Amino acid sequence: MTAKNTLQTLIDQTKETAVLQSIEELLNWDQRTQMPAKAANYRAEQITLLSGMIHQRTVDPRRGQYLTELAEEVSSQSDHDGDVIVLRLLKQYEKEKKIPLRLVEEFSKARVMAHQAWVDARKANRFSDFAPHLETIVKLLREKTDAIGFQESAYDVLLDDYEPNTKSSDVASVFSALKADLVPLISEIGESSCRPDSSIIRRPFPIADQQTFGTSAAKAIGFDFEAGRLDITHHPFCCTVGPKDCRITTRYDKNYFNSAFFGILHEAGHGLYEQGLRADQFGLPTGEYCSLGIHESQSRLWENMVGRSKSFWKHFFPLAQNSFPQALANVPLDHFFGAVNDVKPSLIRVEADEATYSLHVIIRFELEQALFTGDLQVNDLPAAWNQKYQQALGIHPDSDSNGVLQDVHWSEGLFGYFPTYALGNLYAAQFFDSAANAIGDLDLQIAKGEFVPLLNWLRSNVHQKGKSLSASDILQSATGESLSHQPMMTYLREKYAEIYSL
Repeated sequence: MTAKNTLQTLIDQTKETAVLQSIEELLNWDQRTQMPAKAANYRAEQITLLSGMIHQRTVDPRRGQYLTELAEEVSSQSDHDGDVIVLRLLKQYEKEKKIPLRLVEEFSKARVMAHQAWVDARKANRFSDFAPHLETIVKLLREKTDAIGFQESAYDVLLDDYEPNTKSSDVASVFSALKADLVPLISEIGESSCRPDSSIIRRPFPIADQQTFGTSAAKAIGFDFEAGRLDITHHPFCCTVGPKDCRITTRYDKNYFNSAFFGILHEAGHGLYEQGLRADQFGLPTGEYCSLGIHESQSRLWENMVGRSKSFWKHFFPLAQNSFPQALANVPLDHFFGAVNDVKPSLIRVEADEATYSLHVIIRFELEQALFTGDLQVNDLPAAWNQKYQQALGIHPDSDSNGVLQDVHWSEGLFGYFPTYALGNLYAAQFFDSAANAIGDLDLQIAKGEFVPLLNWLRSNVHQKGKSLSASDILQSATGESLSHQPMMTYLREKYAEIYSL
């Protein structure tokens, strides 16, 4: 068989596997949005069977042989589609073949059961109900890291699943510099005598009107509702079932505007990335997102750099006043702008302001590392969590539900995922700066409700690259710079200087 035919056989087989993965993704979406609670046991059987089938196809020795043969003719520096596909799939194969099928199936089943246990424990405010499931998740992940092997840290194996080729020591260094600059800024804001009236966004906002307004904003920035949908869940997320099927979710609070609206913008940002990938390459590395840090940069850019900007609300605030006349009819734009950007240490990560948000992420990163070095046990997580919140943010969680149980990630085994949230903030600031320089008058365009130029820049410089470049290479290509926390700090200082008269 010629190299060309071998590559096509490999592509066809990979796309077939992607169909199975899309079915599993649909089952996961249903579990988190529609599935009856009592269906969890059988859903675990369904997903376990599928994950086993996917794993077996991924580590098929014939596939390994094809990849090895093709890789001999490939340059690691090439961005040609065929070369990218071979190199990225070979890395996946070499990693996955070290993981026993038994471990894959046990982990898949444990995730489904842990998710339902987390939902119930969060409602009951009892970490002890969830702890045994989390212990199982951590145990299985330790088996995975041992099977794959590592040089510096077991956590590096987990991080590589979400931010490829990134070391936890490098992340820790970046986070340390970020934290060193964030804490004084937050303190300075806290000492300011200028305080936004945060009660503006804590008035009655009818849920039906929030749904309509949020949907219209997501559509305005470019989310295609003919190739996607918006649903309600316990913890907002975005998933892609197919090349024209992107699902975003949010949760509503009838007395709090920020929760659902910025949740929708955030998930729509993820959705714009997914909808901007090359549909004809779905299931292949050339049609997949680069890393979760880059993915998160898109959600944070649209949620914050765009959605929390003065320019954005120059366009949308009159529409918001029409949608919520009882709450906003007599509110000046500047007051509303201050309210949606109010900086105040809070318990819930997904509702945190831009200044304190990364501290929430750093706390989780530190706890995860401690779990996998053995310095922290699962049963000690609530106390360790509360202590870190007191140290970093000066607040103490009032319950497990508002503390250690607030995020869905650990129930789904997503250890190594959290650092990508803060990395996404840093990437976002650098991308936004470069887009503004390239486009010109970006603030004016946003104020007019014109989002196509920004979206097109992101499509060209980020989305359509797929996995042809690493995260650091995409950043360098798009901005001419390597990763730095300084653009993020400059952005925050400029925004808060206006609001808090710093």
